[in-house]
Amino acid sequence: MLDALTSATGVAALLLAAWCGWAAYRDQPTKDWHFIGMAVVTLLTLVQLVVGIVQLARGAEPEQGTVIFVAYLLGSFACVPAAGFMSLAERTRWGSVTVAASGVVLAVLEVRLYDIWKG
Repeated sequence: MLDALTSATGVAALLLAAWCGWAAYRDQPTKDWHFIGMAVVTLLTLVQLVVGIVQLARGAEPEQGTVIFVAYLLGSFACVPAAGFMSLAERTRWGSVTVAASGVVLAVLEVRLYDIWKG
């Protein structure tokens, strides 16, 4: 795995969490700009998913097991889009809270992915 990509994804996820948390604090739902931020974070997780699969195809082995690594890759890829869809259903401040929470969860998943890969 690429350490820089993992770090960038974690930082972007925390920035998204802070941005949507600020919107929730101001009693605002997610807006179009928030969805652009979610798309950027999702793109980073997609790149990470592809890089992880390519690394596995080349024969690299995660320290803590391939199955758990792939499960975390898929979970990190699905985390923010799932929250984005839930925020569309909840057009109040709680939609913003949901996306903010997913950003924090994604940052934790990134730390765990690093641990699984490096051991």
